Amino acid sequence: MKYVNVVIDNNTDHTDNLYTYLCEDDNVKVGNKVYVPFARGNRIREAYVFQIADRLTEEIKGIKTIEGIDPEISLDEDAVATCVWMKRQYLCRYIDAIKCFTPAGSSSKRGRIRTPYQEAVYEQSVAKKLTGEQQEAVQAVRPYLKGREHKVFLIHGVTSSGKTEIYMQVIADCINRGRAAIMLVPEISLTPQTIDRFIGRFGAEQIAVLHSKLSMGERYDEWMRIKKGKVKIVIGARSAVFAPLSNIGVIVLDEEHETTYKSDMTPKYDTIEVAVRRAKRNRAAVLLGSATPSLVSAYKAEQGEYQRIILTERFNKTPLPDVEIIDMREELKNGNKSIFSVSLYQEMKRTLEEKKQVILFLNRRGYATFVSCRSCGYVMKCKECGISLTYHKSRNEAICHFCGCRERVPSVCPVCGGKYIRHFGTGTEKVEEVTKEIFPEYTVDRLDLDTASKKGSIDKILNSFRRGKTNILIGTQLVAKGLDFSNVGLVGIISADVSLNVPDFRSSERTFQLITQAAGRAGRGSVKGKVLIQTYNPEHYSIVAAAEHDYAAFYRAETMIRKQIGYPPFSDLIQIVLSSEKEQEAYERCRQVAADFIRDAGKSEERYVFGPQAAPMNKIKGLYRYQLLIKCFPGKRKEYTNILNEIKMGINTDRGTKYFISIDINPYSFL
Repeated sequence: MKYVNVVIDNNTDHTDNLYTYLCEDDNVKVGNKVYVPFARGNRIREAYVFQIADRLTEEIKGIKTIEGIDPEISLDEDAVATCVWMKRQYLCRYIDAIKCFTPAGSSSKRGRIRTPYQEAVYEQSVAKKLTGEQQEAVQAVRPYLKGREHKVFLIHGVTSSGKTEIYMQVIADCINRGRAAIMLVPEISLTPQTIDRFIGRFGAEQIAVLHSKLSMGERYDEWMRIKKGKVKIVIGARSAVFAPLSNIGVIVLDEEHETTYKSDMTPKYDTIEVAVRRAKRNRAAVLLGSATPSLVSAYKAEQGEYQRIILTERFNKTPLPDVEIIDMREELKNGNKSIFSVSLYQEMKRTLEEKKQVILFLNRRGYATFVSCRSCGYVMKCKECGISLTYHKSRNEAICHFCGCRERVPSVCPVCGGKYIRHFGTGTEKVEEVTKEIFPEYTVDRLDLDTASKKGSIDKILNSFRRGKTNILIGTQLVAKGLDFSNVGLVGIISADVSLNVPDFRSSERTFQLITQAAGRAGRGSVKGKVLIQTYNPEHYSIVAAAEHDYAAFYRAETMIRKQIGYPPFSDLIQIVLSSEKEQEAYERCRQVAADFIRDAGKSEERYVFGPQAAPMNKIKGLYRYQLLIKCFPGKRKEYTNILNEIKMGINTDRGTKYFISIDINPYSFL
């Protein structure tokens, strides 16, 4: 007979505690999913065992007994320890962290195993001969695999430097030593390409896939294959970091700089932090790969926390593409009001005539950015969020990209009755339309969230481009991340200013990364490629550094600014958002949270608290939003998060509360 402390599967802060039960099964283990009678009605609830004891330290009257243990679903001790750490690190509930580790869906009633990608035919491949730089990279990691020592490596390699081959050879070494590996990519769109390569090298039976585009049944069956030890490699987007692998030897995060590795939903975890945490417990290596490492990772490498590995050449020795910055102010002066500069049009024409492909990048979907009346200045805005609606011509609708609200575009202005209501700005849908008009003899396709919404649509679009059936591919950041097409001769960046004008301290870093990554899609074959960057800010240091392939120059300029203002990597930034149906209520509660924090942290910490102020997105889904920002310098995070957790629990357990609190540590969006 055992006494166990369990976490109840209950989505509320009121029950975010450990509850003690009696268990008559001595084989119960930490991590077991169990069924328990809960609360006054003794309704049977699912729960997870976090602690086990042979006796109670104090008497508990009316202690209840576990009804049963789930024979299939369970967590290992590594997962349980990580859940406890996540609760403290990200101020989430126990059950929020547990849900990251447990499978979605359920087993098939027909007993059929649903395995994505298993029946496809893949081209077999063998390990390639490494360049000198690649060989040095692999040799740097191997001693840690052999000695089962934890180490984090930052592989900083130019685009097309062969980072994927390094990953595969390290993983092969890991498997040969009887250990398992997790391979993470930032976007689901990249997963099929990665799976193709890995199955070709390691075989389908060795690999499982985890990402949100799988059906619930597929995810459940893949989870069970991993849990039962039937695979050695797990591939997926950020959620795959929670794969139920035991004996992990290496965790790889490709394109480690990508914002998609930071969750914007509860729990708001950082995938790199979770990967490092799991790797430490498993005495495993972590490989962070990127051509444009985040400033945080680069700074940690500079400080010696990570070991930096630098790859300066493309694996096939093809030079990096020529990059030209085009000043769109001059285009306007010369009377060119088109979305294409003269140079971009001419280069597209030349590239297509040479039977090469073109990628056009614009990180803004839709047809136009807003709809406005030229007579009175009225702008169509979302009734729930208060932001301007994006015009989608294919549907003749104005859509809110935050809550999804849709409205038909009126033929006359609803305010003044004027007939001069028009759409303004440019999105990928408009770029596609203009491109088809200018180059009618060529096949044009578009890849963004609108065209990629259906299952399999991303694969279809990319496969068509890969086979050369599509001549021009237009897209948002989905086309800028890690895609490897050998026949791309030209990349055109329609507007480099889109990300530069976002109200975020990382806007310069994001611009540099997007330009560099998009540019890296050009000239990956045997012929040098070309990149044209259209901008109204041609002198900006992030754009100039990206055009010159000079990461070091950008890093120096950006870290100098960040250090002066005390922003990451020199601090953690904590964002606290209070939301309410009443704007004044949101403001007042935000002000109260600031006062409570200063009271508990000390008056000296007031200088690090900024706000309350209206969030840039002041209203979303009918709720007004006010925010605080807290700079948390090294050595203060535990103290700050403990204080904020107490404040958060006080709010969320008050049954009379009419507002909501959200806390995000180092968010990638402050909107």
